[in-house]
Amino acid sequence: MKPDLFQAPDYYNLDDLLTDEHKLVRDSARAWVKREVSPIIEEYAQKAEFPKQIIKGLGEIGGFGPYIPEEYGGAGLDQISYGLIMQEIERGDSGVRSTSSVQSSLVMYPIWKYGNEEQRMKYLPKLATGEFMGCFGLTEPDHGSDPGSMITNFKDMGDHYLLNGAKMWISNAPFADIAVVWAKDETGRIHGLIVERGMEGFSTPETHNKWSLRASSTGELIFDNVKVPKENLLPNKSGLGAPLGCLDSARYGIAWGAIGAAMDCYDTALRYAKERIQFGKPIAGTQLQQKKLAEMITEITKAQLLTWRLGVLRNEGKATTAQISMAKRNNVDMAIHIAREARQMLGGMGITGEYSIMRHMMNLESVITYEGTHDIHLLITGMDVTGIPAFKS
Repeated sequence: MKPDLFQAPDYYNLDDLLTDEHKLVRDSARAWVKREVSPIIEEYAQKAEFPKQIIKGLGEIGGFGPYIPEEYGGAGLDQISYGLIMQEIERGDSGVRSTSSVQSSLVMYPIWKYGNEEQRMKYLPKLATGEFMGCFGLTEPDHGSDPGSMITNFKDMGDHYLLNGAKMWISNAPFADIAVVWAKDETGRIHGLIVERGMEGFSTPETHNKWSLRASSTGELIFDNVKVPKENLLPNKSGLGAPLGCLDSARYGIAWGAIGAAMDCYDTALRYAKERIQFGKPIAGTQLQQKKLAEMITEITKAQLLTWRLGVLRNEGKATTAQISMAKRNNVDMAIHIAREARQMLGGMGITGEYSIMRHMMNLESVITYEGTHDIHLLITGMDVTGIPAFKS
């Protein structure tokens, strides 16, 4: 295993915009990734397995619900700290960041925001440490970009709810202890339910044969007449806006995380270009390679500025869904383009597990699709600026 020599680019001195706490949080996460993720991640990606031994460490660096108040086991950090943690984790691997951001924004967030005090105290402290792991059930086999058309449903049976349906492409599902599941009641209204492993009729078959996010555990959620206690209904918000609010938080984390993947590809390509000699000089001294590197650092810098400003708006409670969509779409597109350019710079070595670039490139093919596809986020921006929705009648 090659040593992790990563050096983060900061072309516009963005560190000057960060507090000492921000930098401490980021540097702690960066050191942990170098120590615990980088040495093992290629092996786990090759064998398509999530390294469960890192769960405790993810909790220790604030990878689970860093913005959740301390009274519920979180770190009580701000949104920029959350973003920086996601950036560093995805610099290691998008699949590991997926595990972290699902736990944070799609499991802990709805319990904190939409749950009651009993639910918060029961679940959040254990989720914050990784003692409990969770997943988020929204996407269905036939309902992805249009989640409002879901068919998963529950009926009121008097002393419990009876849940039926299925969810697909669910990160963490195969090992999750709880699932925050979105389903329609008998009137067609969408609600969140906390489903616990061990409930009769609840199963989580794993999804195999993935070329992307291979170090992340993906599966299905199957509900066959599952009896869910009434106290497991999230009481404080219903309707499609509830799960979409969770996705706002998760997409914000992705916007930061994608920068981490891009920075790793850029840093790898820059170092390689300085060391690789062709025609008597380093390839870094050729115009075409300098063009690639110059464009990479320009796009990374633009993305860093975009996410920092978005983080400020999130801290102030002013960020809109459309602003988050713009950042998610832009930054993932930026990262996947940089990964492809960096792969070319490394030639044949770029496809091997000796370098991280091909793994990032494959992972980003999922990131550009999940939690709102590249095209759907474009249409969200289009609707925001025109006032006319183009993706529905």
